[in-house]
Amino acid sequence: MAKNKMKTRRAVAKRFHVTGSGKIMKNGNTNTSHLALSKEHKRKMHLRKAGELSRADRRRLRRCIAR
Repeated sequence: MAKNKMKTRRAVAKRFHVTGSGKIMKNGNTNTSHLALSKEHKRKMHLRKAGELSRADRRRLRRCIAR
């Protein structure tokens, strides 16, 4: 009998990605559209970059993202 595979949580897969070395990175472009006129260009520019997750969040999200 084959074991059941864990399904990837699609909401998580759209917001994060796994690098080749196994790090979980946040995708960029969050908080750049909503109420964008009140945010400075420099702030939006830095929000576009992908960032690495903290160790506590990494453990929690590892099960949600299937490689």
